[in-house]
Amino acid sequence: MADRMPGNEHRPSKFAQYRALLAKDLRQEIRTREMLTSMVVYALLVLTVYGAALSQVGDRVQVVAFAGGMLWALIVFTSLLGLNRSFAHETESGCLEGILLAPVDRSVIFLAKATSNLVFLTVVELICVPLFFIFFLSGAELAPTTPMIVLPLVVGTVGVAGVGTLLSTMTIDTRGRDVLLAILLIPVIFPLLYACVSACSVAFVGVEGTFGTFWTSLAVAAAYDVIMVAAAWGLYEFVVEG
Repeated sequence: MADRMPGNEHRPSKFAQYRALLAKDLRQEIRTREMLTSMVVYALLVLTVYGAALSQVGDRVQVVAFAGGMLWALIVFTSLLGLNRSFAHETESGCLEGILLAPVDRSVIFLAKATSNLVFLTVVELICVPLFFIFFLSGAELAPTTPMIVLPLVVGTVGVAGVGTLLSTMTIDTRGRDVLLAILLIPVIFPLLYACVSACSVAFVGVEGTFGTFWTSLAVAAAYDVIMVAAAWGLYEFVVEG
């Protein structure tokens, strides 16, 4: 009966709403390249700092031992910059108010924004992860299991994008939102970060008999994604309306 009520006949489906919102974000970024450019430049600066910090480390084995932590520090700090910019266009142009006035499901807004953040984070990782290998691991003997870092990278990026979208919405109109987002995001994603660093470290080192830790850590990260992204999806209406 609700579908037959006046005003609902021409209301687009949730998938159509999702597709329109996602296309808006992608077109905006393709046109301006503000978010991707700033994230890539920031990531390169972090790699430069890494290079200075590790310039006196001659043993590549030591670098491999903590490469997982270095890689995820790069991803998290770069993600913070991108998440802070994810709503910049909407707030500067008043676009967010227009979206909220439209008959759009609030959960669809979350899914579209989280997907666009996931796409942008993935693009940056596709650029920065190979550079990380070239700069710091090119002369090291990597374990055959090293390519399996792709799994925790994918699972971790999904969690960061989902939770980060909710938290960036919460801090959108606050003073010092850059610092506040970092204060909120890093403690909230710590279980995910710990599990992904553990899984990546095992994959890098590839010590026989420890690979059960990889699958355990990956399972913990996946469980975190399911619980926290579902919670973010459910809470988003209250956050964006507040």
